[in-house]
Amino acid sequence: MEPVVELRDVVKRFAGPRGQRAVVDHVSLAVPRGQFYSLLGPSGCGKTTTLRLIAGFERPDEGDVLIHGERVNELPPYRRKVSTVFQSYALFPHLTVAGNVEFGLRRGTSLRAGRLAEEEIRRRVERVLELVDLPGAAGRRPDSLSGGEKQRVALARSIVIEPDVLLLDEPLAALDQKLRREMRVELKRLQRAVGISFLFVTHDQEEALTLSDRIAVMTNGRLEQIGTPEEIYRRPQTRFVAGFIGSSNLIEGRVSRVEAGRLEISTAGGHALLALSPEPAPACGAAVSLLVRPELVHISNDPAPAGAQRLGGKVFNAAFLGSHCQVTVEVEGRLQMIALCPASTVLAPEAAVELWWNPEDALVLCE
Repeated sequence: MEPVVELRDVVKRFAGPRGQRAVVDHVSLAVPRGQFYSLLGPSGCGKTTTLRLIAGFERPDEGDVLIHGERVNELPPYRRKVSTVFQSYALFPHLTVAGNVEFGLRRGTSLRAGRLAEEEIRRRVERVLELVDLPGAAGRRPDSLSGGEKQRVALARSIVIEPDVLLLDEPLAALDQKLRREMRVELKRLQRAVGISFLFVTHDQEEALTLSDRIAVMTNGRLEQIGTPEEIYRRPQTRFVAGFIGSSNLIEGRVSRVEAGRLEISTAGGHALLALSPEPAPACGAAVSLLVRPELVHISNDPAPAGAQRLGGKVFNAAFLGSHCQVTVEVEGRLQMIALCPASTVLAPEAAVELWWNPEDALVLCE
């Protein structure tokens, strides 16, 4: 199936104190029809610039931007079948909710039908306000709306012109935590209801994991990995992705033995840890990182199962987080490990404990 949006080896440079710098550095990706697709990464990684290249607010220095297979590098924003929701909402304060939502229709920028009759404009505005759960709000002004209601109006204004792709630039960043969680549910419901592709820019990994069908992780202008939320979390391909997505135990070491699909990794603290070997297997002596997610690390004073990887240590800190307890354990060799335990777990600082995990749950990263 032809992607709705495609970037082919796109580069965008901006002038800096040391000359031209590639903010988007040879990025290629494809957004399938009807998917919730996220660009995820830290501030300054190039994700918003990538979105602006698709919207038409920036032009690439190299490579091509395609919408439905058509090269749109030189097309202005109003001629692309996309619509953008900004972090700041960008509502007109002098217009009512209905006036804001219908603005694009009255300007003749409906991406499918051109100028519309008054009755059709009214019908579309009513329908989209119902869709974003704001029935009866047509006559209100933006200054009478809450932050969540303003975000819904911004979404309605972007959807009413019937774009093929909705671009969302950190649209939840200005909301408080509780409202952000509520709006995540609404965004997913809305995307399923309208059935178009959403391209969502965020630095919040929880948002990306919660909302997305597919995630593209970026850093320093480059794509690190593209995959489903589960693939990104469970099988990160680089150390950056492993450290950026979720909490991680990353143990540095060198391969000391390779045999029968398994590696033995020697750490600076003198520990010999086992893990399944990636393909292709790294050579003996190669520097690697071992990733073990905290929820897969067990704390027990009872004997660990046969074949489990064991480390002894002392409790450094135990933080109560409501649904669970996060325990940091200091192991010999200046190594700290994090484990998640039931909320009822009580562990005193300096208490001696044993950590264990299954070698199959450890992931070897060769970068």
